[in-house]
Amino acid sequence: MFADVDPNPNDNNVEDGLKVYRDGGFDGVIAFGGGSGLDLGKTLAFMAGQTRPMWDFEDIGDWWTRADPDGIHPIVAVPTTAGTGSEVGRASVITNSESHEKKIIFHPKMLPSVVICDPELTVGMPKHITAGTGLDAFAHCVEAYSSPHYHPMSQGIALEGMRLVKDNLPRAYADGGDIDARAHMMSAAAMGATAFQKGLGAIHALSHPIGAHHHTHHGTTNAVCMPEVLKFNADAIRDRFDSAAAYLGIAGGFDGFRAYVDELNSSLGIPKNLTALGVSDPDINRLVSDALRDPSTGGNPVEMTEANTRALFEALL
Repeated sequence: MFADVDPNPNDNNVEDGLKVYRDGGFDGVIAFGGGSGLDLGKTLAFMAGQTRPMWDFEDIGDWWTRADPDGIHPIVAVPTTAGTGSEVGRASVITNSESHEKKIIFHPKMLPSVVICDPELTVGMPKHITAGTGLDAFAHCVEAYSSPHYHPMSQGIALEGMRLVKDNLPRAYADGGDIDARAHMMSAAAMGATAFQKGLGAIHALSHPIGAHHHTHHGTTNAVCMPEVLKFNADAIRDRFDSAAAYLGIAGGFDGFRAYVDELNSSLGIPKNLTALGVSDPDINRLVSDALRDPSTGGNPVEMTEANTRALFEALL
């Protein structure tokens, strides 16, 4: 049993967990919890038999081939939130505690062998975590759907994932014991993480450095960033969201969808901007620099530059 994980898991958590794991002579991981617990558990199983440092396996080029696949121990994932979809992901997001950067550690064998999705495990989530994690799933679907890359299967999964969130997140938020809504949200979370094989974008590129430097909740930060990023990407995604809005039963095409996102955030108690989220005295130069280095930038339908990324942060503050 190891549970010393920060809300944004970091290399110190990994080091401490590996010591317990190796000293105990264990041979596999049951990762139980929200996205942070799942990401840490997957990383411990991945690193269990490796001899190189963790940062050698960052999701850059073919760095994953440096790992010894026989040193990756089996993973069973049991999510207790409905948001990140880490249970169906081949990577973990780990914060470098020295540079305060979120890094993606990737290997195909980090995909859990067995996933147990039991919505009864999410019934006890408080309202603000229900909202933040649920909107993380929504952000995954929105960004995958917005991404210019070609992946029609992911595109379809993202669209249906958005519908499940639209129909069920308000219900789960209003009544935490609504097991039907909780079950659909658990499906939406897994679908969002499956869909973003097609790509993420500016929402996550902005959210990752904010979380790393200011320790904000990841899904809630995504929700705060989403309205401005939709506006930023408007010309590139208007036509496809006209179609999505029709499927989702939202009047007004893309503009109606944007208005719906504003209303959804407000109804779920999401702060209006990063300042209200608790981001104080930010180093915008550093946030811009980190955002542009984030791998999510490559999936955004509008190219992110120093000037327009700075403008996005300023609008969000």
